Amino acid sequence: MSDSYFDIDNTEVQMTLVIKLQQLQHDANPYFTYQNLEDYMENAIWSKKKPHRLSDAVNDIMQIEGRDLIKYLAKKALTNSASSTLDDFTDLIRR
Repeated sequence: MSDSYFDIDNTEVQMTLVIKLQQLQHDANPYFTYQNLEDYMENAIWSKKKPHRLSDAVNDIMQIEGRDLIKYLAKKALTNSASSTLDDFTDLIRR
């Protein structure tokens, strides 16, 4: 049995991500980026186990809903901001 797997470096997986991104941008949030979707796949969906078949990778990608990506991005923003100081947010605070 081969130890190969399908991840975001695979051309067919990348094409599927682009198609899914276009769908998500149309149906859920036009501000989603390819990088958002790629991060979600690597860090949430495939963090423990990458698919060994292309069909499994495509199914994983096509099952994503806009709310899944929004939850992931919100959690990531909270985690990243936890280590920030007030000075990191000066551009958001009016003077």
